[in-house]
Amino acid sequence: MKIGFIGIGNMGGSILKGYAKSPASAGNEILIHDKTTENNHEMAQAIASSGFSNKNIIICNDNKELVAQSDIIILGVKPNSVDDVLREIAPAEGKLLISMAAGVSIAKLERYLNEGAEGSGDKAKIIRIMPNTPARVGMAMTSMSRNANVSNEDFALAKTIFDSVGIAEEVPEDLIDCVIGVSGSSPAYTYMYIEALAKAAVDNGMAADKARVFACQAVMGAAKMALESKESLEQLRINVCSPGGTTIEAVNKLFENGFMDDVAEGFQAAVDRSKEMTAE
Repeated sequence: MKIGFIGIGNMGGSILKGYAKSPASAGNEILIHDKTTENNHEMAQAIASSGFSNKNIIICNDNKELVAQSDIIILGVKPNSVDDVLREIAPAEGKLLISMAAGVSIAKLERYLNEGAEGSGDKAKIIRIMPNTPARVGMAMTSMSRNANVSNEDFALAKTIFDSVGIAEEVPEDLIDCVIGVSGSSPAYTYMYIEALAKAAVDNGMAADKARVFACQAVMGAAKMALESKESLEQLRINVCSPGGTTIEAVNKLFENGFMDDVAEGFQAAVDRSKEMTAE
């Protein structure tokens, strides 16, 4: 299978690096094209150094060449560049196109890619995804939404790519704004929380490098427990809070300062901006 990546920046590059390191990439060819020649060669070197076969990495001269040679195209360009790229590659007949551009709907992708298609059998096969940057370390959360032209076989094939860099789940497209708030953007909020914990530890005498490890491991462990436990998130919190102990003092202070409301408001700001981008 030949998988083409158009745009290999922060998000597209994270998925590409994570996929190239996974067993799912074995035997496949990876085609890449970015508008910056230097980025293409740096990425090819990076994925080769992770163990992916050099002979299966192809740097394409332009997007049309990449589309012509690929079975699956992963579009990782920024939303303000999507129109130009779609005009360049349309109609991409018979190809499966996967887009991660925030605010760019399946309907818009279809309008570009169906123009010039000769028959119903050539209509665009489109999956819209919303991943996050932990794909680079195999811990992404990715939503997948498809149009009516994507068969179950096509979808399963695409899902193997994103399952290889974390967890992928199918959701209806009308939930993608919510996905952006809860997982697409939320690594940034989580880094803020870890940063605050680590800084507080440093202020209390811990070395910065050790504080980072303590904070990161605590967050990772709590997340793993939450994923694997059948107890509610509220109950998991209560379990840690012994009456009169240290944890309940911290939790009460966070509630008093509006911690839960702050998180919800940040989430909603991301959701609202996603809706604005789609409208624009």
